[in-house]
Amino acid sequence: MFTRLRRSFADLSWFSREVLILAHCLILGVTVVPILIWLAGNHALGPYTHGSNTHAGPLALLADFFAGLGRGAPTFWLVALGPAILILLLRVFVAVLRRPASAPRSN
Repeated sequence: MFTRLRRSFADLSWFSREVLILAHCLILGVTVVPILIWLAGNHALGPYTHGSNTHAGPLALLADFFAGLGRGAPTFWLVALGPAILILLLRVFVAVLRRPASAPRSN
């Protein structure tokens, strides 16, 4: 199954692969990452209180998160774009490691 999936992914054009990777990163950034933040915060800081509702859970956090995205708050966008930024940094790191070492100069 994974072989077929990898082969069909490899058959896509460069642009289609990049759009697919970016779409998955954005979906993770607006769904999974805020929930992970809620879980960590709930464990370390206690329950997330939303206004007067002291029993607000992850859905209240997601509602606040989407409202922050709608307002254009940079911190919310950083969280949403976080997976894409991590993939970009990983690609740069790998490219630097794979770069051939320059030949030493002889004087």
